[in-house]
Order: sequence, then structure tokens, then C-alpha cells
Amino acid sequence: MDFIPSHHPLTPPHTVEDRADWLRLLRSRRVGVSTFYRLMQEHGSARIALETLPQIARNAGVAEYQICPKGVIEAELRAGRKTGARLILRTDDNYPALLALIEDAPPALWVKGDLSLLERPVLAVVGARNASSLGMRFARTLSRDLGAEGFAIASGLARGIDTSAHEAALDTGTIAVLAGGLDEIYPAENTALYHSIAEQGLLISEQPFGMKPFARHFPMRNRIVSGLSRATIVVEAAARSGSLLTAGNALDQGREVMAVPGHPFDARSAGCNILLRDGATLIRGARDVIDALAVASPLAQTAMETPDMAIPVPEAPPESRNLADHAALHREILARLAGAPLPEDDLIRDIGLAADRVSSEILNLELAGRIFRKPGGLLALG
Repeated sequence: MDFIPSHHPLTPPHTVEDRADWLRLLRSRRVGVSTFYRLMQEHGSARIALETLPQIARNAGVAEYQICPKGVIEAELRAGRKTGARLILRTDDNYPALLALIEDAPPALWVKGDLSLLERPVLAVVGARNASSLGMRFARTLSRDLGAEGFAIASGLARGIDTSAHEAALDTGTIAVLAGGLDEIYPAENTALYHSIAEQGLLISEQPFGMKPFARHFPMRNRIVSGLSRATIVVEAAARSGSLLTAGNALDQGREVMAVPGHPFDARSAGCNILLRDGATLIRGARDVIDALAVASPLAQTAMETPDMAIPVPEAPPESRNLADHAALHREILARLAGAPLPEDDLIRDIGLAADRVSSEILNLELAGRIFRKPGGLLALG
């Protein structure tokens, strides 16, 4: 099912009951982000969509479908109040401006902490959980220096690079996006950091309270980390890692991707080196980030007034290799393999581009686990 663009005009909920209906529709069984926006587009309000949802389910062959009970939503709202969290809907004025531009923007977010960080320019710093000491030291230095320049640092509260980035940016502003509910601390070793961010930074989750993080939640979290940010900076990452998925999200969202180079023999740097080979901006420190964004640091712009609170996405500097082209070719390869496995030669011929270019992208997708080779040399989706 295709996503409905999240910037499609929605009718803002005007009452407490309307806001509860938004959440109730979103929490109903089999209603994800794309279905939520489609229903809102077709019916104009969450209340009407909720009334029609059981019939829609019956037409789809789902018997005895029940929408999310009101009591579940009332409990979620009570949990939010008890925790001191705030619910932000996609149509609210304080919804993050850059996040609102992505195709699958969360219809609702729970947030706790310093909401003013959502008005700041944000940079994502992500990387390996089993990061090296050198990688974590670099992440700390980079995040501290970028924070001193006025950027807020976003990451996913994972161990390793994420932890180092959050810790270094606590005093200047950091945003942690959680894979589970806002009250679910994962990993447990970051409990103290979680509470520090709640006091000094900002916690964000699109999941209901009490939802423990499952594997499917981490890619969903990653799209928010990159969606909040002008650029995603990968410090260390294996060839198959969630950090590369976050970088891929950033590309799909039209954002900058930057990477820190590593030794070719270090598997923890393989993903970063792949990104650099494919045209990501090489980062040695905060100055490289600021130069790549082609803007002055936020602190240098404090005297300048912008017409609105929306933060423009800067144009990418000229590059010899276009990351958007790589992403488009990845999508075409995956689309052509969606029906049935194909011989590599046939796939290259069907795409109609230079064989070495397509072969290179096929290898990247293999390394990322997106495709694999079956007996007889056939390529298939991973």
C-alpha cells in the first residue's frame, strides 16, 4: 500500500475528543501510518474513519474486527499525564518542521523534556553498538563541538555511538528517539542517561506507553531520527547495520549523509567506507559538517530573522557522485526483483545502464542483505 504524503492537508482536531479519536484510529488493529493517512484523506476526520473501519475490514475479509477501545486510549492519555509527557499531533504547530516533510511522518508523537529543541537545527549522529573506543571518542568530540555551534544532536539511545553522542550533547541539547514506548528504557544500562535526557534534553516516541521495543520498531525509530535532522552522520557501522538503514532513510528523505572513514580491515567501519565510496561527505570534525551544509553555525545566525519556524533543507554541495541517483537505482533493482528471481545479466539489460554501475549497486545491496544469490546465479530479494 502506498503512503499518502504526510504534507497532504489534514483537518486539525479541535477538541480533546477529536485528538483522542486521532490516537484511537492510529492504535486500531491493522492501521499503520500509511493506512491512517489514507483513511483521513478519504473520510476527512478520524471519527468518521473509525465508524467506517469495521465495514472496511469486513470487505477485506477480516471477520469480527474491532476498533481500538476507548478505554485503551484513555489509559494511554492518563499515562502521558502521569509521566509528564505531551502528545503532539501532525497538525500541531509545534510538530517538528523537518519531520513533517517526510513521506511517512508519524501522525502522533509523545514527547518529554525541552520542546524548544524541536525549533533548533538538528543533526543525527549514529553508529555501531559495539563501537571502538576511538569511534566513541570521536562521536563525543563531534557531538560536543556541534552542540557548541548551536545544533541539537539526535540519536536512538542505543549503546555505543548513540550513547556517546547523547552524553556529549547533554549540556547543549540532545534528542533521544525511542523504539518502544516513552516509559520503556532500552537498553537498561542507559537508565541514568534516559533520566538525564528527560531533564535536560528531549525524549520522543511514536509508540504507546508500555510498548516494549521489538525488532520491527527499530527501523521505524530510525526514520524519525533521520527525519528530524538536516543530516545524518555515521561514525562507525558494519556493512549490515541499522545505521546504514538510517542513512538510507536520510537519502530517501532528501537529507545529507555524512560518514567518518575507518580502516579497511575494521569491520565496524565497513559501512562507513561503503557510504564514502558511494558519495557520502567525508567528516573529520565539526567544521567539515558545517562546511558541507553550506551554512554558518546556528550561533553565528542568531542575529538573523527567518520568516517562519520551518527549517529549510540545504541544497547538497556539488559532488562527483550523486547519492540520490544511487538511491533511485537501488529502488529500481529491488522493484525489478519483487516479482521473481532474475539472472544478473537479464537484470542489468532490463535496467539499461552501464553494466559496471549496476553490478556495483547489486553488490552493495548484497552486502546490505537486501538481495541474495540463489542457485543457478539468480538474484532474489533478501
